[in-house]
Amino acid sequence: MASTSDIRKGLCIRYNNDIYKIIEFLHVKPGKGPAFVRTKLKSVTSGKVLDNTFSAGHKIEDIRVESQKFQYLYNDGEFYHFMNTDDYSQIRLLESSLDTPELLKEGENVTIQINTEDNSPLSVDMPQYVVLEVTATEPGLKGNTATNATKPATVETGATVNVPLFINEGDIIRIDTEKGSYQERMKQ
Repeated sequence: MASTSDIRKGLCIRYNNDIYKIIEFLHVKPGKGPAFVRTKLKSVTSGKVLDNTFSAGHKIEDIRVESQKFQYLYNDGEFYHFMNTDDYSQIRLLESSLDTPELLKEGENVTIQINTEDNSPLSVDMPQYVVLEVTATEPGLKGNTATNATKPATVETGATVNVPLFINEGDIIRIDTEKGSYQERMKQ
């Protein structure tokens, strides 16, 4: 058993007869009254996100998980297939268990949290940044750069990301997987 002081991003807990992953949390100490923790929980079985508030010192049942490195192989339309980089065993996951599947490129290495009780995969942790090629975007207009103007660009995985006007087709860009936002243009 853990308490609210152990809450951190990525912690898997058992709550309301389901397993949830904490995706956001905030410890609040108001001037009056007891402290509490506001959390945003994502169900690893259904993908449903809910907000919950735990009072300070509340006991929570954490799930013992093990992190393993996997390589993304392919998507067959229904499942995403991954291969363990240690023993080459393969697993398949539904799209709901991935946070940003549209940024996942074949061959990308990810970390999968596995429940040690029944060896079931709980969640997929993407790398913080992915490097992708821009496959389609409108050309930027000259002189339209007085503000931080952006335009939509489609990357090689099919995802659409807002990029600055100077980005062109064929450019390699780095994307923050947590926010799904453009970070920088990479040298070619």
